[in-house]
Amino acid sequence: MIRDAIERYHSLLNDQVALEAQAALNAHFRARKLYFGSRPICTVLRPHFYFPDQWSYLTRQTEVLLKAFAKAQQAAMLDSKLRQQLALEPYEEELFGIDIGFEAPWTTSRLDSFFDPETRRLRFVEYNAETPAGMGYCDHLSDAFLELHVMKRFQQYYETRSFTAMRSLLATLIEAWKQFGGRYMPQIGIIDWQDVPTLNEHEIIREYFEEHGIKARLADPRELEYRDQAVFAGDFRVDMIYKRVLCSELIQRMGLDNPVVQAVRDRAVMMTNAFSAKLMAKKASFALLSDERNAHLFTEAECIAIETHIPWTRIIEERKTQFHGREVDLLPFIKENQDSLVLKPNDEYGGKGVLIGWETTPEEWAETLQSALVNPYVVQERVDAVYENFPTVINGKLNVSPRLVDADPYVFQGRTVSGCLTRLSSVTLLNVTAGGGSLAPTFIIHKSEGA
Repeated sequence: MIRDAIERYHSLLNDQVALEAQAALNAHFRARKLYFGSRPICTVLRPHFYFPDQWSYLTRQTEVLLKAFAKAQQAAMLDSKLRQQLALEPYEEELFGIDIGFEAPWTTSRLDSFFDPETRRLRFVEYNAETPAGMGYCDHLSDAFLELHVMKRFQQYYETRSFTAMRSLLATLIEAWKQFGGRYMPQIGIIDWQDVPTLNEHEIIREYFEEHGIKARLADPRELEYRDQAVFAGDFRVDMIYKRVLCSELIQRMGLDNPVVQAVRDRAVMMTNAFSAKLMAKKASFALLSDERNAHLFTEAECIAIETHIPWTRIIEERKTQFHGREVDLLPFIKENQDSLVLKPNDEYGGKGVLIGWETTPEEWAETLQSALVNPYVVQERVDAVYENFPTVINGKLNVSPRLVDADPYVFQGRTVSGCLTRLSSVTLLNVTAGGGSLAPTFIIHKSEGA
């Protein structure tokens, strides 16, 4: 059992070992810029572990669901009535029709879940289909842990394997560039606002690209110019936009007639992910998959995977619908079942605007529900969180205490899983962007022979 491996790791720690490990990690964090803004990205002293069969299960089930998301995406692109279920903005309708020039709108994406590896209980809660973050952090964090003395002692008992998400990222971008018609190595612009707290990771990604022979530059969208059928950041020509800025923020701040949209529309630059990736990035994409109205879009195996791994989700509106086979009047149902439901804005990130029913006053719940009839929200059934004990240093002493753990596999070309973001938190809203929590590196382990 994975619990045995966890207990073995914890048995190798004491106050002194924990302090030494923390000091070593702090040194790595400073050297490798492993900070989210000014906060260290990791506050614990143990990686998150999976056995090979557990990781294979997570991978297989994720890839089945990816087929369902791809079918939903394709159907929505062709059917304006189906797109209405996603509560799109008018500008999104305009952008989604732009020819992207490569196969999958998502070169990279991430499905976020709670996964109990012992029971195989797996429930996804969100599809980060637009601009998934964390790959650079994950790779460097794995390297930092592998150098810890306690980790080397643990490897006497368990063989370990880490992931190389940045390698998969670069390979995927180059593959898409070739599909786009690129005949030379592209110059890549990593585009985001200059004041975001993820700039450290953008720099990690830029350095990786440069180390592998790809010229890259960080740039604020407002720095870009579209001239002579090319995009420039100063004197740097951008052939490919590795788009970290969100589509909604780009349009809200710079309007539709901005250099990025102009150049993408003219096929003068390749942008990944495509604007149309936003379709499945909407929180309502989970409603699209789980709504009984759309079951005909999917195979029997996909329907089973949706029922098993996608929580019941609906866009909030006045209607009757099915709740696990029982007809309900949606708005009264939401009011009466607050303790088992969550409300989420359809187009936000970082946990912004999320309301946890069992942690919210009835007054705030009712107020948000009323607002949701004007500003698109989804309602989602409660998903059981997963907890594990993790060690940390508190006031100079080793402390082992429970953390919520999620499992967020990285997806490449919309179909293949490689690598995983693991986030930890002591509160229900598990999101590092929201201002708390921790990352932990993810390792596949198996018991060493003779151990």
